[in-house]
Amino acid sequence: MQYQFCQQVTIVDMDEEIISEVLFDHGEFETAALSIGSSVLIQQVGLKEFNVVYDKRDGKIARYKIADIEIDLVARPTLTRVYLEPVKLIVGQHDIGAII
Repeated sequence: MQYQFCQQVTIVDMDEEIISEVLFDHGEFETAALSIGSSVLIQQVGLKEFNVVYDKRDGKIARYKIADIEIDLVARPTLTRVYLEPVKLIVGQHDIGAII
């Protein structure tokens, strides 16, 4: 089955003040049936300035639980969206480098 994986990312400063909230799209994947509470392994996310990106450095794989599964019956073809547990990124601590 084809799933679109998304994750709510909250970007905060060092004082835990919210700078922005982003719905990060991990992309579409073909996989067996999923259920809420299952875990998936996927590339860890980080920040390049204030943009959410994949942290592709060695060993930066993360395990996230599936928080919700949404089936859009209005869309044609039907769209199944999987929401991973939300993550909080702190500016200065989760930076992976400057944009080149």
